[in-house]
Amino acid sequence: MNIKFLRFIFATSVALLMSSTAALAEDANTIVVGQAIDLSSPNANIGRDYVAGIKTYFDALNAAGGINGRKIRYVVKDDQGVPATSAKMVTELIERDQADFLIGGVGDNVTQAVLNAPAFARSNLVLYAPLVDALDINNPRILYWRPGYAQEVRYILTHFGPLGMKDVAIAYQDTAAGQSAFQKLSAEVRARGLRLTGTVRISGNERQNSPQEIARLAESNPGFVIVIADTFGSAFFLKEFRKNAPHTFVAGTSLINLETVREIAGPRAVEWTVFSQVVPNPATGKTPIQLEHMNMIRKYRDEPASSLTFEGFAAAKTLVKAIQRSSKRPLHTVLPDLMTQGASIDLGGLAVSFSPKDNHLSGYLDIALFNKNGLVF
Repeated sequence: MNIKFLRFIFATSVALLMSSTAALAEDANTIVVGQAIDLSSPNANIGRDYVAGIKTYFDALNAAGGINGRKIRYVVKDDQGVPATSAKMVTELIERDQADFLIGGVGDNVTQAVLNAPAFARSNLVLYAPLVDALDINNPRILYWRPGYAQEVRYILTHFGPLGMKDVAIAYQDTAAGQSAFQKLSAEVRARGLRLTGTVRISGNERQNSPQEIARLAESNPGFVIVIADTFGSAFFLKEFRKNAPHTFVAGTSLINLETVREIAGPRAVEWTVFSQVVPNPATGKTPIQLEHMNMIRKYRDEPASSLTFEGFAAAKTLVKAIQRSSKRPLHTVLPDLMTQGASIDLGGLAVSFSPKDNHLSGYLDIALFNKNGLVF
């Protein structure tokens, strides 16, 4: 055999061995966090802000040396808000990228599609911190960072109670999740002794909404209206409702793209609207985590801070704290073990609690008024 050929084979083998050894070393020193989330649909600002907050925390952590020398590799895929696409991409994250942790996307349907994906079912992963719209999906393999939808609604009702407002109307999106949430909200209204003055079904397609029915809802003269809808459904409802009731309070939950609402409905239509918030004001620096978030967003991102960048930042910090607390355990057992133990973590003025009885880590809630100039906490 030609000696030059033998030398070539030897050199190639050594190079491949060194490459494989380096790859194994890199894998051993890397924690893979995967996420499939909407980054490009018309309502993608929610996903983009959430990812920006998560990436900011991971970037800052890696720059400081990682977790005991192990860096976070954050792999994000754009599912465009399509359930089937999300399930496919999560399968890739699990099987190809070997994700150690999986962060959820936006919406009930997307979340359910991931939970139903065969690759997820076969894995030992927990779906962490998804942003669900109107329902709490009960599944032992899901761990929410934010409070549940029902908690947000109760907080809104509690907010209006001291104002002496006993009459409430409900506008809800005509989807399976919207109808289920409407039934639960109606029961909560009755249990609190409030009077339901009217209801209206709304759509994320403006042409499918009935101006006459929305006008009749306004004529029922509610003290306030609770909207169960996505960003577009909320925006189209406000745009029409404000023609008949410019000064009636309208309340929505935290997963609404407020800039899109203002753009569609107009700056005057968003006056007298309030939204529940699941994190403290991202624009002030009263606590260590608020200051940390603001400083890191300025350092690593071009876009301004928002409630969703703050939520992503806090969710990422919670995950890292959980890994640090369970550093000697296999990664896939970190979240389930903390839930079993009932552990609590202080993020710097914002606390989260793991519990075997509640799969919502944070119970923080606040109300923000959204006027023509923006949010006022």
